[in-house]
Amino acid sequence: MTTTPPGASVDLFRYGIEAPYVPAGLGAGAVVCFVLAGLSRSWIWLVVGLLLSVQTLVFLHTTLRGKLRVWEAELDRLGLEGDERLVDLGCGRGAVLIAAAERLPRGRAEGVDLWRSKDQSGNDPETTRRNAVVAGVADRVELHTADLAALPFPDDTFDLATSALAIHNIPDAHQRERAVREAVRVLKPGGRLVIADISRTSDYVATLRGIATDVTTRGLGPSYWYAGPWMAARMVTAVKPGP
Repeated sequence: MTTTPPGASVDLFRYGIEAPYVPAGLGAGAVVCFVLAGLSRSWIWLVVGLLLSVQTLVFLHTTLRGKLRVWEAELDRLGLEGDERLVDLGCGRGAVLIAAAERLPRGRAEGVDLWRSKDQSGNDPETTRRNAVVAGVADRVELHTADLAALPFPDDTFDLATSALAIHNIPDAHQRERAVREAVRVLKPGGRLVIADISRTSDYVATLRGIATDVTTRGLGPSYWYAGPWMAARMVTAVKPGP
């Protein structure tokens, strides 16, 4: 599977950087430590600077490359027929949305977001549309501006709902629970929910066990670490019960 048509240029930053203030802060901290190590000739500042540098590189690898590889494998695991209708919750610049659309030649992929650049650098619907054009899937991608806790879709609309590092950004616990319930509501009976997130996943599981079946959770490995294992993404999956 390719993310761009033949001959198209590859843009390392096409899908942005999650929480860009985090790697910026880690990188700045590393520079400060290296300066202090030079001034004080203390190995402690050098070690801290090196640790911060490694965390910065791990974060950037995940947000620019690692997460894309993980999602390609996860979407392949779903065994899509190609005619499904999918919604990506908190789609951002389209990393998961477009990877899914590439697997839906006869289907449709719809993205929902509030387009906040705090959560992802350069987060804007026009950027996502351009990315869909570059990937050759613009004809099967549709974008919506909406709150994840109040999705603008009827019940039983989608075959699959995905979400990557979005629901944890909702500050209120009740609203996060509503977002999970909304994701299940808009699924057709038998539809599948796939959520990757770095926190609150145990809360999602608790909510889903009351409204869905086949609820599972698992780690995704170092390719989905943000700075280190203490900020590791986990995958939560569930199925909407049939009629």
